[in-house]
This record gives sequence, structure tokens and C-alpha cells, in this order.
Amino acid sequence: MRASTVLFQELEGNVVGGNGVCRIIVDLSSGLTNYEWSTGSSMSGAYSVVRIDGTDVASTEYSEHKLAASGIEVIHDEFGTGCRFSVLHSAQFKPVMKQTFWLYEKAPYFFVQVELEGEALETNYMSPLTVEAVSLAAEELRALLVPFDNDKWVRYESIAMPNQLESYEVTAIFDPTSRNGVVVGSVTHDTWKTGLKVVGKEGAAIHRLEVFGGAAGEYTRDTMPHGTLIGGTLTSPRIFVGMYEDYRTGLEEYGNANALIAPPLQWELGTPFGWNSWSAAGDKLDYELYTHTSDFLKSLSDCGFHHQGTLYINFDSFWTNLSQEQLEAAVRHVRDNGQKAGIYWTPFAFWGHDYDRLVEGTDGKYTYRELLMRDEKGQVLPELDGGLAIDPTHPGNLLRTEFYLERFVRCGFEYIKLDFLGHGALEGVHFDKSVRTGIQAYNLGMALIKDRLNPKAIGRPFFINLSIAPMFPHQYAHSRRISCDAFGTLTDTEYMLNALTYGWWMNGNLFPFNDPDHTVLYKSFNQEPTMVQESRSRLNASLIAGTVLLMGDDFRHEEARIRAEDCLTRPELLEIAKKGESFIPLEGNTDAASDTVFYKRAGDNCFIAVFNFNKEETVEAVIQLDRLGLPRDMTYSLHDLWEETDIPSTGDIRVRLEPAESKILKLIF
Repeated sequence: MRASTVLFQELEGNVVGGNGVCRIIVDLSSGLTNYEWSTGSSMSGAYSVVRIDGTDVASTEYSEHKLAASGIEVIHDEFGTGCRFSVLHSAQFKPVMKQTFWLYEKAPYFFVQVELEGEALETNYMSPLTVEAVSLAAEELRALLVPFDNDKWVRYESIAMPNQLESYEVTAIFDPTSRNGVVVGSVTHDTWKTGLKVVGKEGAAIHRLEVFGGAAGEYTRDTMPHGTLIGGTLTSPRIFVGMYEDYRTGLEEYGNANALIAPPLQWELGTPFGWNSWSAAGDKLDYELYTHTSDFLKSLSDCGFHHQGTLYINFDSFWTNLSQEQLEAAVRHVRDNGQKAGIYWTPFAFWGHDYDRLVEGTDGKYTYRELLMRDEKGQVLPELDGGLAIDPTHPGNLLRTEFYLERFVRCGFEYIKLDFLGHGALEGVHFDKSVRTGIQAYNLGMALIKDRLNPKAIGRPFFINLSIAPMFPHQYAHSRRISCDAFGTLTDTEYMLNALTYGWWMNGNLFPFNDPDHTVLYKSFNQEPTMVQESRSRLNASLIAGTVLLMGDDFRHEEARIRAEDCLTRPELLEIAKKGESFIPLEGNTDAASDTVFYKRAGDNCFIAVFNFNKEETVEAVIQLDRLGLPRDMTYSLHDLWEETDIPSTGDIRVRLEPAESKILKLIF
């Protein structure tokens, strides 16, 4: 193995390392670290903090700082060739604090982690990276708030500085005009919920950046503090820090870094097309609707609405309205139509108030009262979304999980939508005392589901979709809903696209597909009919999401059938969905709203989706070619995929959009 071209050395009381792009300088007299990039951007006065016996102790408070005896190690791992070194901070009557740094050849990013070493240690807060100043070459500065999960219609938000915010797992601090920015986030998700606090100050600078394991509160859905780790060696999350000319590239590289550490669940059978029952029926789901939908979509599959010959016809909640005989007959009906059947389940949530109900699959050994999550006083945790949290580690829940999954496999289902998964990640007191945090419990519960639905074990592929769920850990599913519930209105479309504006990068990195939720072309069970342009915009948004393309209408309505026959038989549009690749936002200065323009480069073509979120007014969108990375004076042909028209043009793109209208255009160079 060749040596690394990353250079580290002890120099005049410092440990200095660099790769030509990034430089790490640890001052062994103060314990402070500076990070510098060749672009001129920097982080100054960085240190680590750990909560010890209820008091926050910084690495700078130790009296001695030295390079660890292991020295500077050349490493060859999934990230390439690089170097790793650790700095030990020690003092009398304090446990040793160890900072570890990773730096790779030509990479604009590094990793940092902190460990505490001693006897009988306990903590629920570890910050590998606290920085007193972040300096970027920027005229305007924004910081990205990334939600912990996709519950309660949360939104991503790019917040203009000066301001302050707390993001979860990752943030980007960037200039929306130049797109220069730094991306910081956790790449290990086995133990901690990671928070990132950003405090801006006047001018293009950040006053403070605090990255820590131990986030818990309203936005993680917790009513208890983060669980504590105990032991002789306690380890923080490993943190990715990268500086980029385009923060969007940085977020994609951050996603890829997570995928290298925990590979995503692979899927080889193409983008799932089909239907989901929730928006069509809600709690009125029955056998007749399900089988009617199967028959109608079979006629559309003959006209091209399928991928690799497959459509999924999926039950959502209230499939329990059907008897076991009806459920089995429904699956046979779907299979006879050449389709695949999907099911729905909430593995970590209990609905109702009959706590003494026997738990399915446990032979009467357990009641739900025993499975419910509790606090340190033994009280059941408060309801979340109307349901109570089940302890993923309880042996009764492990038996229950195996019972339901075996039933679904035996019935012939090949797709499962797992919902309300955040219940399984709540902080609380777990049955398994080796499980100390909500994320540890969530990993345990999700690993069992993944194992029991392993194609090698059951003899066929089984698609796993996450609905309401934390973003991390990601390796247990083929797709995750990118937002909370989205139906068919223009408001729904804009809400879902807010998540795509700042979360497109999860597609192909964390999950093979983003899920834009059920695509309603006419009306959901609880809403009025939508305008035709409104329904087209909902479909366009789903096509570019990267995507699980499940329809959500009750096709017993004539208008629903008419719209489906018009929208779902257009080969050029369906081809976008079959690619399964998210479009990229053009801009990142939208506050808590969605961008209006998304694009995807594809060889000699560039696909552009542009939206008008106003239902009352016509707008003219102007798209500058240089923002697409194209020459401003180029000549091109503009192909409208809905109108099937071609217009020769040059210079910036001008698009007239009627109220609620959107277009997908193919720019042919």
C-alpha cells in the first residue's frame, strides 16, 4: 500500500496536517484547533466539550495537550487514502479527553470525533466540534435548518444571518448567490441524536457553531432528556466537515459519506409505480375499492403506466377493515392482474386505550401495558400523533414484529409502508438495559424488520418504505417519505417541494428513492377536487422527486379516471420517474418555502421543472442559463413535455405559467 500524500507533522508546539485543500492546526499549548481551506474560508478557535457529572468540560480546560502515542497513522479505508491522528487532553482529577481527526487526499472535508476515557463515566452530551468563528467568502449568509424527522408537517428552512437556529444531523452554511458554503453533519447514527446550533453575527460570518450528540426536545419529539451513555470509554458521533464552492455538492458528498459508512438497502427492480389507499379512502377502505383500483390500473399499465412490468397496489391504514379471507382474496386478485400487493404497519406505535389487550404473536404472555415506553418514574410516555410509543427492545415487541412480518409474507405481500417510526426513537427507559438511547433502540427494532424481510430469507424481493420517520439511521429501507402527508392540492405540492429543495441529496445516497407521498390527480377523501393544472403540478412534483410513484385517487370517480388516462400515459413524463433520480434546486434562498425551479443534467440535455404556486395569478419565470451551469449566449431547443412542442431559443429561458401551472422542459443543446 502506498503512503498518503496527506502530510501531518508536529511543528513548533502544533500538530499540523494538510492535503493541499484543507489544513488542520492543533495548538498543543491551548488545545484549540483551526481549520483552513485553500479557498480562504476557515473555522477558528475550535474545541470539544463533554458533559461530566452535569458540568460541561471543554478540551481547552485541560492542563496538558499532546499527540497520542499512536502518532500519525496512514489509513486506507472506504474514503480512500489519508491520515488519522489523536490529541489527548489530560488533567488531574479529570477523565482523559481524546480528539481524533481524519483527513484524506485531495478531499475538501475531514472528520472529527471525541472520546472520554476513565472509570464509571456517564454522559448525555458530547460535542466533538464547537467553533467560536466561521469565516466564509460571502456577501450574504444563510444556514440550513434540517428537521430531525418528517412529522407534523415540519419544513426545511434556509435562515438568513444574523440569526440563530438548531438543525438536526446536518446543516449547511452558505452564500446563496455564489453557493460557497460549509457542510457539517454526523455520519454515525448508532447511538446519538445530533444537534447543530448556529449563531450568526453581522456580516458574512458565524459567531458560534456547536455540533453535539445529545439533542432531545420538541423537534425530536422527546419529553425526556437524551439518554446517557455509561462505561469506561464513551464516544461521540463522528462529524463530517467540508468546505465547497457549491454547498449542494457538499450535501451530496455528505450523503455519500453516510452511505459509505452504512450502505443503503439496495433495490434492483426499478422505481415502484402503483397506488396507495390512504388518500383515496382513509378509514373507509374496503375490498371493492382495492380490487377496482387493481383492475383500472391494469388497463393503464397496458398503456405504459408501469416500470419493468410491475405495479404495486398497496393497502394503507385500515386494511384491518377486511377479513383475513378478503385480504387473501385481494392479494390473489392483484397477482392475477400481474401486479404486486403492498401492506401497511406501525411497528412502534400503539393505538387505543385498552392497555390490557394481549399482544399478537406472544401466546398470551404479554399485554400492551407491558410494552409501552415509560419515563424514569415508570409513567407511560405522552401520546405522539395520537399513539403511544412501544419499546422496540421489549421481548413482547420482538415476538409481535416477527408475528406480523411472517403474516405479511405468508399472505403474499411484496411491499410494506412502515409508519410512525419516530415512536421507536423516543428517549425513555428500555426493557433491554444495555440500550441507553432512543437511537440505539430504533436501530435494534429496524434491524429486526430488515432481517425478517431479507429476500434471501423469504425467497422474493420485498420493498420497504418509511413514512413518518427520522432521517437517520437510513440503512433499513429502500425509500423514505421526503415530507409529511401530501395530497393533491397546490399547497401540498409546495410543501413537499420544500423538502426536495433542501433534501434532494438523500436520493441515491441514503435511500435508493425519495418518496413524494401518494400522488392525487383529482381529490383525496378529505379534500375538494383540484384544478387540472393543480393536479398536473402535483404529478410533476412527484416525477422529479426521485421517486416512488404511487397514485392516490379513488378511480370509481369518472374525473379521476379521465385525469389518470391523460396524465399516466405520457412516455416522456413516465421516463423521468423511471430514472428514479431527484432534480436539484436552482436556488437556496427560499426561507421556509419551496424553490420554483429544479433541474437535472442528462448528457446533452437538461431537464427543467418550473412551478407557479399561485392559484390566482399568471407569472413569467426567468431562468438564467449561467445558474444552470450553461453559457448565457448558447442556442438551444426547448421541448415542452406536456405540450409536446419544440421552440428554438437563445439566452435566458422565459416561461409563462398560468395559475397553479407547472411545466417540465427539456433543454436540448
